[in-house]
Amino acid sequence: MMDSLKDAGKNISRGLSRTWDQITEGWRDLVHHSSNALTHFVRRKDEENKEQGSGTGLPAFRSWSLLAGDTEETDKEIVVRIEAPGMDKKDWQITVDGRMLYLKGEKRFERSSSHSTYHVMERAYGIFERAIPLPREVDADNAQADYTNGVLTVRLPKRGGEQGRLISIS
Repeated sequence: MMDSLKDAGKNISRGLSRTWDQITEGWRDLVHHSSNALTHFVRRKDEENKEQGSGTGLPAFRSWSLLAGDTEETDKEIVVRIEAPGMDKKDWQITVDGRMLYLKGEKRFERSSSHSTYHVMERAYGIFERAIPLPREVDADNAQADYTNGVLTVRLPKRGGEQGRLISIS
């Protein structure tokens, strides 16, 4: 009986160790893949003053959030997509400087009723800026941007001499 209890204890210990290893691996993977997507949101001064002075009961907004996205490279262009639902096209400012794409925007909080209480507030609101490194030099003069269904898509044509070519071995 004592041996079976010891074996059960060892099995539980191994199971907990494997579970902890999986949690640790998952956390490292999340941090590694989302570190660039973590974005700081700042509230405008007039909103802070309005909330403090009027007792509107607005919730305390999160100041950090993920703006998930991806950067894709084709033969002719770099395509950057960023998920940012709840914004309008006019809320974006897009700048290219060398091999960096800068996205600035404002995600505004709109409340339909002042007679409610928030129990969970997981979305961030305010002004934000993201800097996205580009893998190649791009032709910023011919870049195009589109914002549809909460996804900003920026298409950046690559500079002419930057395309790869097949080199034969002699």
